[in-house]
Amino acid sequence: MNKIVKIVAGVVGVIAIFFLIRIIGAGDDTIENDLALQGSLVSPFMYIAYIVLAITVAIVAFFSLKNIATRPSVLMSTLKNVGAFAVLAAIAYFGFANGVETEMKDGEVLSEGGSKLVGAGLYLFYFLLIAAVGLMLYTGIKKTIK
Repeated sequence: MNKIVKIVAGVVGVIAIFFLIRIIGAGDDTIENDLALQGSLVSPFMYIAYIVLAITVAIVAFFSLKNIATRPSVLMSTLKNVGAFAVLAAIAYFGFANGVETEMKDGEVLSEGGSKLVGAGLYLFYFLLIAAVGLMLYTGIKKTIK
């Protein structure tokens, strides 16, 4: 399996280097001005990146779910963390966020519900930021004391 992964990575790398050399050879100004050249040089490079990203995400998701399904302790830990996140999100949405219908710069209107979701997302971000900073300070001080 390791040999196959190395061979596939090498082939993708060689293809990427080929397209990179073609892009550098064409030059920035030429690529910016010619749409056909963009399609023949930049698009394949982007598709390779999308394919590699999709494969990577699929592999990570598969092995993560496999690990969660085969180890009950990991499953319980995951469920606790997802539950804590859901509770924090509910507190942010129902307890702190206010929805106000708002007119945006482009003339469209952000609904009250959309505004409340944005506010809840911001509050959730702040809560998570405070928790992360607090835990970093706690562990840093704890290590310093020892």
